[in-house]
Amino acid sequence: MPLSLETCTAQHIGDRQDQQDRVALLPHSRRPGMLLAVLADGMGGRSGGAMAAEQVLLTAKSAFEAYGPAQPVREMLATGIDDAHDAISLTRYTSEQDPHSTACLLMLHGDRVDWAHCGDSRIYHYRDGVLMSRSNDHSLVADLVNKGLISEADAEWHPERNILLSCLGAQERPQISFGGTAPLVAGDAFLLCSDGLWAHCSDAELGSVLAQHPPRAAAEILIEEVRRRARGQGDNISAVIVRLVERKESAQAAPRPG
Repeated sequence: MPLSLETCTAQHIGDRQDQQDRVALLPHSRRPGMLLAVLADGMGGRSGGAMAAEQVLLTAKSAFEAYGPAQPVREMLATGIDDAHDAISLTRYTSEQDPHSTACLLMLHGDRVDWAHCGDSRIYHYRDGVLMSRSNDHSLVADLVNKGLISEADAEWHPERNILLSCLGAQERPQISFGGTAPLVAGDAFLLCSDGLWAHCSDAELGSVLAQHPPRAAAEILIEEVRRRARGQGDNISAVIVRLVERKESAQAAPRPG
């Protein structure tokens, strides 16, 4: 059965003074059927964080447009993140700002999806609401959970849960983690989101909403619920949703009477 895409991007400023997240859905200008989703959560002051996140979008788009059949997909994704890191680091040395950013890049091409990320913005893959995979945060609490030193429940309330072990713009090169899946089937849904969203929702809750609603409605439901749970202390919220559904074939017109 042929598949079609349902997509959306969504943002809310939360209870912050500025929106420092950036999101984008980018079709390739020369290669039909290829799509790049990008999400970045900027940090480092009012203008610094927004600039860093914007740089992720610019370099990801540049790497995507330069991508050719001979280049490994992961190399292209890594280039988008590494080049953004270099640009953000240069700004740190030429201004009084201290900009940083997370990065999530997800590319749909043919019958597969590949992704790369750095930081604690997340990439989820659900199939009919069931979690298939989730990116691992490059954070202190995630490292403690992986080592068995604290539980997932402890991580939610850990006083150092916002400390990142890797991000773009830091002194060390960004740690880039990769993932992917193939073949794609109807019911696959991919969510890229900042911690302003996932920090208030369980994996199961996210999957249930994505399975039951088209992307735009799902984003509205999730943002409304996160705003309620944040109780006036919410961070910037950003999300990109890509869902695959069975393509509805158009019915043939009935012949007119002679």
